[in-house]
Amino acid sequence: MDLIMLARTQFASTTIFHFFFVPVSIGLALLIAIMETIYVVKGREEYKQMAQFWGKLFLINFAIGIVTGILQEFQFGMNWSNYSRFVGDVFGAPLAIEALLAFFMESTFIGLWIFGWERLSPKLHLLCIWLVTLGTSMSAFWILAANSFMQRPVGFTIANGRAEMNDIFALLGNGQLWVEFPHTLLGAFATGAFLVTGISAWKLLKGQEMSFFRKSFQIAALVGLIASVGVALFGHQQAQYLVKTQPMKMAASEGLWGKSGDPAPWTVIASIDPIKQKNSGEIKIPYLLSYLSHSQFSGEVKGMLELQAQYTEQYGPGNYIPPVRTTFWSFRIMVAAGSIMILVGMYAIYLWVRHKMTKPANWFMRIMVASISLPFIANTAGWIMTEIGRQPWTVFGLMRTEDGISPSVSAGQVLFSLLSFTAIYSVLAVIMVMLFIRIIKKGPYESTKSTHESSDPYDKEGYHAIS
Repeated sequence: MDLIMLARTQFASTTIFHFFFVPVSIGLALLIAIMETIYVVKGREEYKQMAQFWGKLFLINFAIGIVTGILQEFQFGMNWSNYSRFVGDVFGAPLAIEALLAFFMESTFIGLWIFGWERLSPKLHLLCIWLVTLGTSMSAFWILAANSFMQRPVGFTIANGRAEMNDIFALLGNGQLWVEFPHTLLGAFATGAFLVTGISAWKLLKGQEMSFFRKSFQIAALVGLIASVGVALFGHQQAQYLVKTQPMKMAASEGLWGKSGDPAPWTVIASIDPIKQKNSGEIKIPYLLSYLSHSQFSGEVKGMLELQAQYTEQYGPGNYIPPVRTTFWSFRIMVAAGSIMILVGMYAIYLWVRHKMTKPANWFMRIMVASISLPFIANTAGWIMTEIGRQPWTVFGLMRTEDGISPSVSAGQVLFSLLSFTAIYSVLAVIMVMLFIRIIKKGPYESTKSTHESSDPYDKEGYHAIS
C-alpha cells in the first residue's frame, strides 16, 4: 500500500464524485432561469411548471453536491497538510471568497426562489434564479482560480519556505484561468442540458406529458448544442495554451516521445509502451497537431524526451514524464464524447427546425437517453487528463506531489478513510438516484395538485425530499 498513491486515489475519487454534481447544478440553474424567463415574458403556465419540475432535481443535486464538497476539502488537512502549508496563503484566498461570496449568494437566493413563488412578484422571483445561476458560475470561477495557480503559478513570492500571494490581480488574470473557466463552465451547461434532454426523451418514449417534455427537450437541446460547440472552441484554445505553459502535458496527451516533425500529425490511436518509450500501431491525421497547437498547418511540437532533459536541467534530477497512457487516452475519450454530443445536438435541432418533434423517432430518443452519460464521461476524462498530465507536480514547477503529503499520516489511515468516504458516497448516490426516479416518475403535474393545498409547490415534494 503506497501512501502517496492511496492519497492521490482518495483525492481523485472524491473530486470525480463531487464533480458529478457541480456541473449539473450549474447547468440546471441556467435552464431553469431560461424556462422561467419564458414564463414571465409569455405568461404561459407550462413554462412555470417546467421551472418548478426541473427545480426539484436541481435542489436534490445541489444538496448532495454540498456534502461531497465538504468531504473533499477535509483532505487538505488530512492527507495533504504540507501542500496546504506551502500554498495556503495563495490557495486559501479564492476558496474563502468562493465560500463567503459565491456560495452564500447562491444559497440565499435559492431559498428566496424556493419559498417566493407566491410571495414575490414574477420579475423579482425571476431575478432570484438568475442570481442563483450567477452564483453557481462564480463558485466555479473562484475554484478554478485556485486550480489555475496549481497549473501555472503567478502572483506570488516565496517567503519563509512558503508561497505567499503578492498580486491578487495576477492571480485573477492568470491566462490558465481564462482558458480553463469558459471551457469548464460551458461543459457544465452542456451537462445540465443533456440531463434534461435525456429525461425528456425517456418520457417522450413513454408517451407521457408530451407537450411539456417536448418543449423541455427543445430548450435543452439548443443550450446543449451551443455549449458543446463552445467547449470544443475553448478546448482548442486551452490546448494551444498548454503548448506554451505545460508542453510536457501536451506531449504526453499526444504520446509524443520525440519531436513531432513539421508539419505535425495528430495521433488518433496508438499502442503506447512507456518502458521502451515508443509507440506502435499508430493511426495519424496529417497536419492536425500543428493546427491544434499553432492554428496553422505547420510547426512542430516538442517531445517528452527533449522536455525531460530540459526539465532535469531546470529543476534537478527526477522523472518529469507523467503517466502517458492515462493522459493520452483520457484526452481522446474526452474528445470522442464531446464530438458525439455535438453530433446528436445538431440532429436534435434538425428535428426541431423540420417540425419532426411531434413524433420523434424512437431510436433517436433512446440515443438521447444514453447521451446523459456523455458529458459526465467528457468532464471526468478532461479532469483526469488535466491533473494526471501535470504529474509529478502538485504545483507546477514549485512543489512535487510526493512533497505535499502529510508527514504523520499512514497508509492504513488513508486506506480506512478512502473506504469510508467511498461507502458514504455510495449511499448518497443511491439516495440521489431514488429521489430522481421518484420525481421523474411522478411527472411535472404532481406539483400542480399540491398547489391547491399549499401556496408553495416545494412544501411537500422538493424541500421535504431533500430533508
